[in-house]
Amino acid sequence: MRILNTLGFLLVYRLGSYVVLPGVDSAKLAAHAAEQGGLVGLINIFAGGAFGRAAIFGLGIMPYISASIVVQLLGIAVPYFQKLQKEGPSGQKKIERITRILTVFVTAFQAPGYIASQIAPYMGGPMGSFFYIRSTIILVAGTVFVMWLGEKITDKGVGNGISLIIMIGIIARLPFALVAEFSSRVGAEGGGVIVFLVELVALVLVVMATILLVQGTRRIPVQFAKRIVGNKQYGGARQFIPLKVNAAGVMPIIFAQAIMFLPLTLAGFSNSATLTGIVGTFSDIGGFWYNLVFGLMIVAFTYFYTAVIINPTQMAEDMKRNGGYVPGVKPGKKTAEYIDSVMSKITLPGSVFLAFIAIMPAMAMKFNVDNQFSRFYGGTSMLILVGVMMDTLQQIESHLLMRHYDGLMKTGRIKGRTSLSGATAA
Repeated sequence: MRILNTLGFLLVYRLGSYVVLPGVDSAKLAAHAAEQGGLVGLINIFAGGAFGRAAIFGLGIMPYISASIVVQLLGIAVPYFQKLQKEGPSGQKKIERITRILTVFVTAFQAPGYIASQIAPYMGGPMGSFFYIRSTIILVAGTVFVMWLGEKITDKGVGNGISLIIMIGIIARLPFALVAEFSSRVGAEGGGVIVFLVELVALVLVVMATILLVQGTRRIPVQFAKRIVGNKQYGGARQFIPLKVNAAGVMPIIFAQAIMFLPLTLAGFSNSATLTGIVGTFSDIGGFWYNLVFGLMIVAFTYFYTAVIINPTQMAEDMKRNGGYVPGVKPGKKTAEYIDSVMSKITLPGSVFLAFIAIMPAMAMKFNVDNQFSRFYGGTSMLILVGVMMDTLQQIESHLLMRHYDGLMKTGRIKGRTSLSGATAA
């Protein structure tokens, strides 16, 4: 039933991505969307084409991601938000409520810039104030509805709803990218089918490397002291805490991409030549400065999000409370420092590798790979697809095991976030 609910919610999202804003000439925008590149084309992929069609879901889920970033940053700097984070489920509900409200304001800020920069120039006539106000209200309502769909998928379906919405938008553009790349290769100077097959093999290798990044772990041995209760003996066995090399998953990619959307939004409010030049620089996904800033932001967000979801102090306290300790390390503060040190060491190569895969589309473009297909050649799209698919399959298997099935796969178990949740529980 959960799988059917998930498919139903995703179907509603895909249908909404084809509903164009009132008063917009979809034929003119369709011709423009086919030529879109750079950051605009990448955002259009995340929105499943709704961004280029000026649909009611044109801004997609990105404003919600931007609001989540702001709220999590406030959790580090503002004592009130720090207090909410420590209040458990009640505090989390308040944080979610604040995030929803902030999403409305972020969308209301981004919508006029989106209309001015991506719709108005291609309509062939002046756009009145009523059009701006009406379209802004519809875009805000569309983003709020997409946010609601994501939350419903998380509650009533399988997997993380926000991640699944982004993933389904990416998958929707994949067939078009494959057709475009194949057409370019079988052309007069494309290199032929052999080159296309080589690209597919390279793509498979990138997928395998991405899976290794998603599943890579470092195990910390934990020894449990023997306890005798009545006539039974408990503990005494050695276990392991698996710490993931990429504990943050795809969230650093999503966060960084949402921030890179900001210059494009500001461009809609200004005609400054300086700002236009900056936007042009940071909208070229094949450019040096875009990829440098994008990679650095991914590394920074990987450390930030890892620190948010993994608390070494809490892990050390839970371990001590259950009679466990790391051999050679004192329980308590020393154990927390040891876990934090291990996490820092494995997060650095993980974050660098994550950033390297994220900027691979720029490298693919240097080999004359089609712009649409290069975005799937590693990069953000591949990381999100692999990460979300692995997490979703793991959650499906967890639901099957809860109902006494053998699991989704006959051989082995899908390694998802079970290890991470187990580490946190330990």
